[in-house]
Order: sequence, then structure tokens, then C-alpha cells
Amino acid sequence: MSKLAKDSAAFKSVLKRQDYTSWHSQPPALSDAPTPASPSTPAESSSQQHTPKKKRPKTNVVYSQPADTGTGANVNTQLVYAVNHLKGTQNPMRLQDIAIVTNTPLDTDHHLLEKFKAHDRILWDPKTDLYSYKHEFNFRNKASLLTEIQRQTRKGGGISVRALKESWKEAPVAIEELEKEGEVLVTRTVKDGQLRMVFWNEIKPTEEIGGMQVEKEFNDLWHSLKVPNDVDLLRQLASEGLQVTNAEAPVPKAPAGKKKGKRGGAPRQRQVRITNTHMRGEIDLSRDYVAPPKQK
Repeated sequence: MSKLAKDSAAFKSVLKRQDYTSWHSQPPALSDAPTPASPSTPAESSSQQHTPKKKRPKTNVVYSQPADTGTGANVNTQLVYAVNHLKGTQNPMRLQDIAIVTNTPLDTDHHLLEKFKAHDRILWDPKTDLYSYKHEFNFRNKASLLTEIQRQTRKGGGISVRALKESWKEAPVAIEELEKEGEVLVTRTVKDGQLRMVFWNEIKPTEEIGGMQVEKEFNDLWHSLKVPNDVDLLRQLASEGLQVTNAEAPVPKAPAGKKKGKRGGAPRQRQVRITNTHMRGEIDLSRDYVAPPKQK
């Protein structure tokens, strides 16, 4: 048998032995002659049939993103974790509890503790040895919330609902109740209608004075009106005997003259300044020198 025939027979035998059930299966090394199969026991054949398939490697791992390793080893990172946890807690906490919950060495690292105490939003009570977060607003009920809204509205502005929620988690619910009572006015986002800003309603909702909410029927009629396009708008104005207001034409500006110091234009003649005053009367220095004619 020639070498080409041997290679062809070996290749066909490899294809028959190939296991296509796994992507990671590899054929054994090629040999000139096929090796005889060793007799296998029934136990070995049954174990080979029930052999679990190899698991494919995970393909959804994003290696460009850093893994979440906890609070980290940097002091500033650990400080941010501790401050943010205390910010979301309404009640004061012990230093040991903050260290356990945030998994930071706050009770053992002196440098970290000093930076934690020096933070402008951290309040420490030396009598009770408790730490609390200094929120922008300090209220815990609906009456105090309304007082704070009134104070800010008298200054000429409203309050962000997000800032109120950071100080008191139940603030959005209380604001909606105050809105139904007519005590406050609320602005919402266009996309999902979330609370955005809140203002104090100085005009109480009464039938005599006003301040009542617009009826839904009138609201729907108002929003159902559509502004016509330019062509239809001009046609409707013309049918009513009205004209379009023309915009004021801009006044043409006079051409600006050439500024000094720029090149261009006719050259400017400068006056001759005579410095050799002792030669005045003998030689005219304002003219170019002309040599006298030679005598013959």
C-alpha cells in the first residue's frame, strides 16, 4: 500500500472515532496503523455512557469592567462607603456598627477615623459617642415639611423633591397628600410623571378667591387643540381679515472705516525732520543729493 493510501485510511478511521458531542474533543494522534481496541468491561462501558459533558466557558464575562472587590483598600474609598451608609440611615449609629456594616476598618484605622470625623456632613455626639449624618433639611413629619416648604417659597423658590427625600424617605408620600389638600403645588417630569419640585400654595383653594384645580374636561379640551401649520395659519388669518406681523428689519450698519495700524491703501507721506540745523541755508536737506555737473 502506498503512503497516500495509508494516510487516507488513517484519516477515515479518525473521522469514525471523532466525538462531535463536545466542542473541546480532539482526535488522538495519527498513526500509520490503527491500534486495536482493548476489551472493556460492562461497568466501564456504562460509566462511559453516563459521563457528563464538558461545560463551555462563560462568554458573558466583561473583562474590561473592574470586579466588585468590596470597599477597597484606599482610605478615600472606604470613607465614601461609610459616609454614604450613614447618609441613608435616619438614626445615629455607633462607630463599631458602621465599621461592621460597611466592612471598613473605621474603628481600627486612626487616619480613616480622623477623616471621617472631619467630614462636613458627619455629626459626632461626644456624650453618647454616636454618629449621624447632617442632612440639608431636618424634619420628620408632614407639618414640619410644610413649614420648610413655606420658608423656601417665601425666599423666592421651591425645593427639589429629591433633596427632601434624602432628609426624610416618606417625603414624597407626604407631598402628594399636601397636594391633594391644596397646600402645595408640584411640578412633575414629562416622561414618567415623577415629582420634581414643590412650592407652597399661597392662594388657598376656595370658590370665591380661586386656587381650585382646573377641571379635567377643560384640561382635555385645551390639550386637544392643535396649532395649524404655516400654510393653514396664513389662510385662516386672511379669512378673518388679519395680517401676519412682520419682523422688524435690521438696520444696515455703515461700513466701518479702516483701522490704524493695518497694511493696505496708499502710502502715507511723512514730513521730513531736519536735525542738521547748522547746515541750514547752505544745503537743502529736504531734496535728494544731486552731484554738480563736471566742468569741461
